[in-house]
Amino acid sequence: MRKIAVLGSTGSIGRQTLDECARHPELFRVTALTAHANAGLLFEQIRQFRPEIACLTGGMPEEIPEGLRFCRFYPADQLEQVAVDADADDLMVSVVGVAGLKATLAGRRAGKRILLANKETLVAGGRLVMDACPDVDGQPTLIPVDSEHSAIWQCLQAAGPNRLSRIYLTASGGPFRTWSKEDIDQATSAQALRHPTWNMGSKITVDSASMFNKALEIIEAKWLFDVEPEQIQVVVHPQSVVHSMIAFKDGAVLAQLGVPDMRVPILYAMTYPDRVESGVPAPDFAALAQLTFEAPDPERFPAIRLAYEALRMGGAACAVLNAANEVAAQAFLADRIRMGEVYRTVSATLERLGAPKADSLEDVLEADRKARITAEEILKKVER
Repeated sequence: MRKIAVLGSTGSIGRQTLDECARHPELFRVTALTAHANAGLLFEQIRQFRPEIACLTGGMPEEIPEGLRFCRFYPADQLEQVAVDADADDLMVSVVGVAGLKATLAGRRAGKRILLANKETLVAGGRLVMDACPDVDGQPTLIPVDSEHSAIWQCLQAAGPNRLSRIYLTASGGPFRTWSKEDIDQATSAQALRHPTWNMGSKITVDSASMFNKALEIIEAKWLFDVEPEQIQVVVHPQSVVHSMIAFKDGAVLAQLGVPDMRVPILYAMTYPDRVESGVPAPDFAALAQLTFEAPDPERFPAIRLAYEALRMGGAACAVLNAANEVAAQAFLADRIRMGEVYRTVSATLERLGAPKADSLEDVLEADRKARITAEEILKKVER
């Protein structure tokens, strides 16, 4: 039995993680849960899984229900301390935003295996995170949970000693895949939240619509798999059945396929290197009939170009890109701006701040702080 702490337990990934824990009580014991603001759901989870530690990072209610007082509640600003103190083998990092970076590094210092479902952690602090997560006795101390990076990880298990030559990151294309540049520019948050294949949280769904999720995944892949940016290619695949692929120098390509359900990569990370029943069926290929692929349009979706630019700039440019996107995406969700301003805000922030140094966690967090301030200044000049 593995003990698991779930940071971000009330979000989409956190809930599905706990579903798999409930499906396999003989394999997992939940020892810590954190959420941001959904106290009601967190309290239900505590009643069901009875962890020793819990935390609401958005602020604790004045009164903890009497039936939950067996659980030790940490103050709102103690997410990192939960990552350290939790009696856990694995730390599922599924919080949203750069908050996951400090918790990930703290969890690794405490010897926990990281199950990473937070894109921003590697985007902002890629070198710091990978330096903190070396293999130990031939076993990984960080396992990706994102469907695309899990797919690459799974393909690499079959690669043996052979080094990949190219990564193909698949993208659904989101709700704006066939829209014109002009229509995307004027798109609203309500339109962006209508994802055709995946059921995700609002920030991730908006990033999928803008394709900033793919921009972040390009940066993640560079660090996770130790490749150069030019070895990473994005391919739009609307059916979301091929989750990603790797190619070798002899022209062979390995792909990982499955129905679009996050329980598969979540459970694979939790049980690696074993596979157990997830409750997800294999694809019905006869019913699918066809799988299609196309190149992304950089004019309509400039986020991908911005990712490569940030990687070329080096330093903390990727942290700047990530922070500016977080600020712009939240402004978009609040209907302060339309979709086109998300791209322009990130681009302008990168242009203004460039590539600050990224030699330490403090450097990265300072770059993140300055990027947020700068992005807000830019937004105030353009918001509707």
